Amino acid sequence: MLPPQKSTLAEGTDALFHFINITSVILLIGITIAIVYFSWKYRRRSDNDITPVITHNSKLEITWSVIPLILVMIVFGWGLTGYVNLSNAPDDAYEIRVVAKSWLWEFHYDTGFVSVNELHVPANRPVKLVMSSDDVLHSFYIPDFRIKADVLPNRYSSVWFEAIEPGESVIFCTEYCGTAHSNMMANTFVHTQEEFETWLITAGSADDDMDPVELGEQLVTRNACTTCHSADGTTLQGPSYQGLWGAERTMESGETLTADENYIRESILEPNAKISQGYQPVMPSYSGSLNDRQIDAIIEYIKTLQ
Repeated sequence: MLPPQKSTLAEGTDALFHFINITSVILLIGITIAIVYFSWKYRRRSDNDITPVITHNSKLEITWSVIPLILVMIVFGWGLTGYVNLSNAPDDAYEIRVVAKSWLWEFHYDTGFVSVNELHVPANRPVKLVMSSDDVLHSFYIPDFRIKADVLPNRYSSVWFEAIEPGESVIFCTEYCGTAHSNMMANTFVHTQEEFETWLITAGSADDDMDPVELGEQLVTRNACTTCHSADGTTLQGPSYQGLWGAERTMESGETLTADENYIRESILEPNAKISQGYQPVMPSYSGSLNDRQIDAIIEYIKTLQ
């Protein structure tokens, strides 16, 4: 009925969920039986039946008021405890900056490395996510960890978790944020502490020896560019990469530009500076996410799509 429990928070969250469900089922059955019983007992037997005058029953009224009050207070107290726990990360938590953009997730580590749509964390250690949005309201949700928090523009929100074992889990955006909202997914990779430390040291180094075109193709996929830009001429939210290189592009201002290195670089770093005619200014900036070598590799890849 529920996803696997992969964090220390999951058991408590599921216990409250099951308590509410079981209590609701018991009340449903009890109330249904009472309705059926009283419908039968006080049914009209003849045309001369007169409904007896019933004033009230203090004990019964107190009972049906106090029992729901107790149940509500149990749920409130239980839920408040979980909320406070989720809102206050342990002092030794490893901190990761999360930036939401339409339609991708960026994860910034203390080494300066930025991963896109891939969250890497250690197992058996608290991890605190400090989150903000570059554009509209998003919501960060990992069902396996039972954590969910809104990600807002112009302010920070945070959430924490402690994964209990190595593995993979899916991240969703659960706040409608535009045309490609359903594609705004990422993966969480949980490593052992030793593997995580190794990953932090080597992150990004695997790209150093790759052919620029191959690297560019990987970066386009890795950074979710294919969500809005196709490689086969199909029109999505943004212009297709096929036939883009060297083409004359008409801007919303009426200006005509050639799609060369400078045009593509500016489109990556300052995508809303010049908007192609017929498209909306929804592309996020990759400034700080992609270095010069990575931008050059993407340009080399686009050159091949003629």
